[in-house]
Amino acid sequence: MGVTLEIRSDERVDVRDVTADVAEEVPEGADGVCTVFVQHTTAGVVVNEAEGRLLADVEGALERLVPREDGYGHDELDGNADAHLRSMLLGSSVSIPVEDGELALGTWQSVLFVECDGPRTRSLRVAVTE
Repeated sequence: MGVTLEIRSDERVDVRDVTADVAEEVPEGADGVCTVFVQHTTAGVVVNEAEGRLLADVEGALERLVPREDGYGHDELDGNADAHLRSMLLGSSVSIPVEDGELALGTWQSVLFVECDGPRTRSLRVAVTE
């Protein structure tokens, strides 16, 4: 069982710290694993530092690794092949240990939602297994 969070992005590529939103869904006193899963093929979820300059660096790195327009075959269909390819590099889920009702993240770790084809409203599933 889990819950669905709605995440609204404002830009085509948008990195959001969703740690607090995810933490709110962890049951009090729970021990286990929290899985965060993005239900879309053009967005990802990662664990990393939520420092503003680093978040901008993520956007720049994605553009360099997978340029927006590079003659992709899928672009003939709907013009977002770069978003699909970027999301594959990022991944669609993360697993985080839960101890006594808290996410057991490291000092600088945050849960980051990465939009690659916005602006959109996305579904982010959060499930805690005890």
